[in-house]
Amino acid sequence: MVQPRNASTVVLLRPDEQGSFDILLTRRPETMRFLGGFYVFPGGTVHRDDYSAAMLRRCRRLTGAEARQILGSRHEPDEAIGHWVAVARELFEEVGILLCVTESGAAFQPIDEGTQQRVERKRQAIVKKELDFSGFLESENLYCDLSQAVYFNHWVTPDMYSMRFDTRFYAAVLPPRQIPLARSEEVTDSLWIKPGEALARMNRRDFPILPPTTTVLHEFSRFPSWEHVSREFKFNR
Repeated sequence: MVQPRNASTVVLLRPDEQGSFDILLTRRPETMRFLGGFYVFPGGTVHRDDYSAAMLRRCRRLTGAEARQILGSRHEPDEAIGHWVAVARELFEEVGILLCVTESGAAFQPIDEGTQQRVERKRQAIVKKELDFSGFLESENLYCDLSQAVYFNHWVTPDMYSMRFDTRFYAAVLPPRQIPLARSEEVTDSLWIKPGEALARMNRRDFPILPPTTTVLHEFSRFPSWEHVSREFKFNR
C-alpha cells in the first residue's frame, strides 16, 4: 500500500451581485501525472518548507496549537500550520492569488501595475524553484493571513491508486482587487462557475471532473445564497 502524502486544497469563492456565489475551478495540463486534464480546485502537497522556521515567522492569525486541534491532533503544531501555508502557497503558484496582509494587518491589494508585474515575476520564480515562498513574503514584507482559509473536510485517496494523498479541504473568499490568472504553468484554464452548473456539466467530454471534487461541489450546491455560505464558514467575522 502506498503511503498517502499530506496535501491541502482550497475552494476559492466570490459573491455575485444577485446574492449568490461562484467557485474557482482550474484545469490541470494533460501532461500532469495526477489527474492530468481534469478540473480541480487549486492545491497540492504540503512541503517541509511550508512549516520551516522562516515560514512560520511569516504567518499570522492562527497558532500551531489551534491548527493542530482543528485537524484532529494528528500532526505536530508546526506541521499542522504547514497545511494552511500550503493552501496560500499553492493558490499563489497556480492562480496568483495571495491570502496575505501587510505588516500593519491591512489586506494586500496589488492595485498598481508595477506591483502586479513584480509579484508575477516572483511567482514565476517560485514555480521555477528560484525563490521560496517565505523569501517572497519577506521581500514584499507580507504575512500569510491563515484565518482566511477555513478548514471543512478531509479526504484520503483510496489505496488502489499508485499516487495517494491525505488531503485537507479549505474554503476562502477571493480577496478584494485580486484577479486569478486565467492560466499558468500548472493550469491550462481557470473559470468561475456556480456549483450546480459545474455538476450539470460533469458528464460532458469537455468538462472532465472526478470525486472528491464532485462531492465538494454537491456540498456547496446546497447553499442557497452567499449569506448562507458565508455564515456557515464565518467569512464575515
